[in-house]
Amino acid sequence: MDRIAIDFGTSNSAAALAWDGGVHRIAIERGADTLPTAVFFPEGGRMRIGAAAFDALIAGEEGRYMRALKSVLGQPLLHEKRLVGGKRQTLADIVTAFLVELRERSEAATGLTFTRVLSGRPVHFHDDADRDAQAEADLRACYLAAGYTDVAFLPEPEAAARAAGGGAGIGLIVDIGGGTSDFSVYEASGQGLRILASHGIRLGGTDFDRDVSLSHAMPLLGLGSELRRDMGEGRLPVPHAPFVDLATWAKIPFLYNADARRMAADMARHAVEPDKLGRYAEVLENELGHGIAFAVEHGKIAANSDGAAASIALGEIERGLSAPITSQSLGDALADHRGALHAAAAETLARAGLARDAVQEVVLVGGSSLMGLVRDTARDLCPGAAQRRADAFTAVVDGLAITARDG
Repeated sequence: MDRIAIDFGTSNSAAALAWDGGVHRIAIERGADTLPTAVFFPEGGRMRIGAAAFDALIAGEEGRYMRALKSVLGQPLLHEKRLVGGKRQTLADIVTAFLVELRERSEAATGLTFTRVLSGRPVHFHDDADRDAQAEADLRACYLAAGYTDVAFLPEPEAAARAAGGGAGIGLIVDIGGGTSDFSVYEASGQGLRILASHGIRLGGTDFDRDVSLSHAMPLLGLGSELRRDMGEGRLPVPHAPFVDLATWAKIPFLYNADARRMAADMARHAVEPDKLGRYAEVLENELGHGIAFAVEHGKIAANSDGAAASIALGEIERGLSAPITSQSLGDALADHRGALHAAAAETLARAGLARDAVQEVVLVGGSSLMGLVRDTARDLCPGAAQRRADAFTAVVDGLAITARDG
C-alpha cells in the first residue's frame, strides 16, 4: 500500500488506490474526485493549488496564477528561472511543489506513506521523439524531487481501457484531455484485456480554447486589425503572436511584464482601431488574461450543446463587452482539428491491423471528449460501433489504480 496512482493532467489531477475489488479515489480536493491542475502564488504567501488557487484569482488577490503546467514538460521553458511568489524558481520547481502537495494530502487522507507512484502519461507528450523522451524524464525528475523513490508510467488511454473496457470484443478508447488526444485499441475477453495498439497527438482542450479565443474574443482586442506606419504611407497588420500567447493558458502569466506592456501601448498608439488595441493594453496592464481564458472556456462549453447560442462575457475588460458564440461558429473555429483527430484514431486502428468495422464499441474519456466535435469524429470513423462515455475525469486514475494493484 505504498504505491499510489496519480493522473497528473493538463487541466485536472487525481489520485487513487485499489483494494478489495474496488477503486478508492483519494480526497485531495474538498468535495470532488479531481483537483484543478492550477497554482496560485500570493504576494509573500504560501502556494495554493486546485480550487483554492482559482478562488484566490477570482477574489482578485495579488499574486501569480498558473494553469496547464503539464504542457511545458519537455520544453526549455520548464527550466528557465523566473520571479514567482517572491523568489526565482523554475516551472519544474512549481510542478514539483504541486506533486508534493498531492502526496501530502493523499498521505493525510489515507494515513499511509507513499514512496512509489504509477503515473499516467500521454502516448506522446510531443510528436518529436527527443522532446517526448525529455518530457517523461522531466516529469520523472519532478516526482523524484517530490519524495518518491520509484516512478513508473502507463499511457493514459491504456489505463482508461483497464477501467472502462466493456464486455468481450474489440473496443477503441478515445481519450481527449487538456493537452493531448490519445487512442488505444483493446480486445476484451474472458482472459482479460489486451491492448492491441496505442497512438496519440499533441492536441487537446487547451488548443480548442486557444482557437475559440482567437476566432471569437481576440478580434475585439485588435487581432486582425492594422497599424499605421511611423513614416510613410501604408499600413501593417497587427502581429499575430501576442494574441496567440494571450489565448494560450500556459503562456498568459509571462505576458505580464514591462516589455510586453510597452509593445501593447505602442500598438495602441499606432492602431487604426485604437479602441480595440487599447483593450489589449488594458488586459496586460490589469492582468486580465486568465479572466478572458475562463470566459472563453465557459462560452465554448455553453455553445457545445446542439443549437445553442451563447456569449463569451468580457465585461471585466469593458462593461457590456461580449463575443457571441454558437454551435456553428464553434464548429467553424475547431474545424481544422476534426481531420487531425480522425487521422490519429484511424492510425491507431491501422497499427492494430484492424478495419474500422471491427470496432464494436467506442469509449469516450477525458474532459474534452464531451465536445460534439469528438463525438461526431468518432461516429464518422466507426459508424457501426456503439458509443459510450466513461467517467470522463476519473477513468484514467481508476485504471492506474487497478494496474498499480495488479502489477
